[in-house]
Amino acid sequence: MTDNPAVSFHKSASSDTGTLVVLTDETLGFGADVGGMGIAELVLKAAGVADYKGKAMATLDVLAPAGLSFDRLVVVGLGKAGELVEGDWSRLGGAILGALRKGEKATLVAERPDGTPITGDQLAEIGLGAILRAYSFDRYKSSKRGKEGKDGDNGKASKSPASLDIVSAEASKAKKAWTARLAVAEGAILARELVNEPANVLGPVEFAEKAAELAALGVTIETLTEKQMKKLGMRALLGVSQGSVRPPRLVAMHWNGNKSKDKPVAFVGKGVVFDTGGISIKPAGGMEDMKGDMGGAAAVVGLMHALASRKAKANVVGIIGLVENMPDGNAQRPGDIVAAASGVTIEIINTDAEGRLVLADAIWYAQKTYEPKVIIDLATLTGAILVALGSDHAGLFANDDALAAALSKAGEATGEKVWRMPLGAVYDKMIESKFADIKNTGGRYAGSITAAQFIQRFVDDGVAWAHLDIAGTAMGSPQSETNRSWASGWGVRILDRLVADNYEG
Repeated sequence: MTDNPAVSFHKSASSDTGTLVVLTDETLGFGADVGGMGIAELVLKAAGVADYKGKAMATLDVLAPAGLSFDRLVVVGLGKAGELVEGDWSRLGGAILGALRKGEKATLVAERPDGTPITGDQLAEIGLGAILRAYSFDRYKSSKRGKEGKDGDNGKASKSPASLDIVSAEASKAKKAWTARLAVAEGAILARELVNEPANVLGPVEFAEKAAELAALGVTIETLTEKQMKKLGMRALLGVSQGSVRPPRLVAMHWNGNKSKDKPVAFVGKGVVFDTGGISIKPAGGMEDMKGDMGGAAAVVGLMHALASRKAKANVVGIIGLVENMPDGNAQRPGDIVAAASGVTIEIINTDAEGRLVLADAIWYAQKTYEPKVIIDLATLTGAILVALGSDHAGLFANDDALAAALSKAGEATGEKVWRMPLGAVYDKMIESKFADIKNTGGRYAGSITAAQFIQRFVDDGVAWAHLDIAGTAMGSPQSETNRSWASGWGVRILDRLVADNYEG
């Protein structure tokens, strides 16, 4: 796990050496303080040579800038004046960090050319973006590990992360906002770590142990074994696991930050640590990516870390169902019928439609144990959502318009965007079974929708529920200013924002 860059906030620059970072827009102008440094002519000349237009997140690099004591000048574009939206500030932080080298010390003079103040919250978002951009997963690269604290390539001592000193008149407000933003960044990085780990290292038991480490932050942990789940009748979840030699686990994480007796908000994550498809085995090409089929569970653990670290004033429960889906002489077969813990019987049509079976029993457990007022589940559930939405939006399904609107708003604010998909009786009929109450897949068409209809069958009446299909956003998604990792940690930021805006009190 990459060390976090040092991010700090000050009202004035603490150094006049290292790298100076300044902001411009498509006018190639600068804020008042930067304008007084005499760099305008230098930048205009360099911009002409490099055909630099000040477009959003674009950078211009000037080495040994004439007339400055700084060794390097980095100009970062804001695009058209007035067009920045809330989610762009973390992107800006990622773009700045991406322009820095490891070990580099940089000073950002955080001023907009149009004179509009950059708020403390926006400054903190810049820092969050820098932290997220710095992350990389290289623990299994021997050249990166080095020997005895030395760099394995050249024998030199390893460099420390870059540092970013953000200078602004709003520094004191930024410091107040920073604690919460850092907690969210660390939660997203934790989710990335879990998804990036190979399945031979992170099985259901090991994943449960990682989740249990949240107890150090004040999270109450309960872990159910296979024996306990059998006693509770969780045959849907256990059916997925029965082909694997690795035992399943279900972990409940409770953060009681609001000491009132309000019913909690529950987040439920699919945690299939590796998915071969079972007897309905997947093609070999790309199967290695199925180590990431626990992205929903990873996001829930990362979210709980963020909430506990920032001491969120909310009552929140995280439930993760952890299994491995393998082909074996004992594996579940197409045509089998199992009874979920709720009593609903399920005909297994395709053993590769397994995540919804895990969620069925995990959602039942969340309702039986905690009586939540809201349930949101996350799952890398269907390839169909990739066909529908690609990798820019996660699929959103909900039985409550207000909850759907709140999630959409949180997604726009954080850059983890969602797109609402339909539910309805017509789609529900597609999962009716000849032999059981329902079947676990409705076939090729409307695959993401029928999966959501299946999950909805296990949500109690009167409970606001949303399902997020994150198959396109949690792993292998396009890289961005804030992420250069295969695993994105998608879900931590949007859900933390949802809690902060709607459920803290």
